Amino acid sequence: MLLSRGLGRKLVVTRGLAPGGAAALGPVAVTIGNFDGVHKGHQAMLARLEAAARARGLTAAVLTFEPHPREFFAPQSAPTRLTNLREKLELLAAHGVERVHVQRFSAAFAALPPEAFVARSLAGALRARWVLVGDDFRFGAKRAGDFAFLSEAAARHGFELDAMPTVTIGAERVSSSAVRDALARGELDRAQALLGRPYSISGRVVHGEKLGRALGFATANVQLKHNRPPLGGIFAVRVHGIGTAPRDGVASLGVRPTVHAAGKPVLEVHLFDFADNLYGAHLRVEFIAKLRDEARYSDLDALKAQIARDCAQARDVLKALENV
Repeated sequence: MLLSRGLGRKLVVTRGLAPGGAAALGPVAVTIGNFDGVHKGHQAMLARLEAAARARGLTAAVLTFEPHPREFFAPQSAPTRLTNLREKLELLAAHGVERVHVQRFSAAFAALPPEAFVARSLAGALRARWVLVGDDFRFGAKRAGDFAFLSEAAARHGFELDAMPTVTIGAERVSSSAVRDALARGELDRAQALLGRPYSISGRVVHGEKLGRALGFATANVQLKHNRPPLGGIFAVRVHGIGTAPRDGVASLGVRPTVHAAGKPVLEVHLFDFADNLYGAHLRVEFIAKLRDEARYSDLDALKAQIARDCAQARDVLKALENV
């Protein structure tokens, strides 16, 4: 699988444990992790990875897992994802990664002893020559492998090993959990500081119930592939994927309590001063500011009046940010 990235290059995506044709891609400098959100801590790792790969003439690679291990072991209590796989691959490519090895996380993989993980994944499928992990990295069955074990394995298998210290912003440790907490609280400025960019969700525009059009506010229904969205409510947004410049709008992300008693989360975006057909387009919706939580209204006229107020407020918020 190939995914286009900036500067005209390609991101190579490989899968599985067997070396096979993957070995023909050449040896790598690699870092390992879930990379959910590709936040500033991840970005620091990727910058270090890219520098090490360039210095050694290696391919800069990431080993990641699908599904997230916590989704595999406890799907009902697993944390919501910040990025789906496509979003993660796009972000990794944007930060200099040339190859991503997506390892299916299964019962058989989870049962691999630490030495087997090193031999089959790092030394085998990836032909690792330089490996970077977090200072708290654990791996293998029952998380029995740690940095000390990996250091000994590196000597046996002939690769260099380095550790990445924790990244902080102020007193806060940068982590996917911290980003989730900020988004759940509606603290989009804090989330943006942790991510180094506004939080966004990408997806294809699909047909919905067309209620917004009936109310006079046509919306693009963006398909959600997240297990659960990490935030909810009404937001001022900027939307990429329509022409060369982002477009301003207002978005509703939630279950629409006025319309459905118990619906699935839906992302609906109303673009200001825009009337073209977007069905099938792939959009990236940046959440700039939270306006309010979802609310249930007595009837559709009350909902329509509130949407008008939301649009006016979102326009004001986005215009004010242009002057900052």
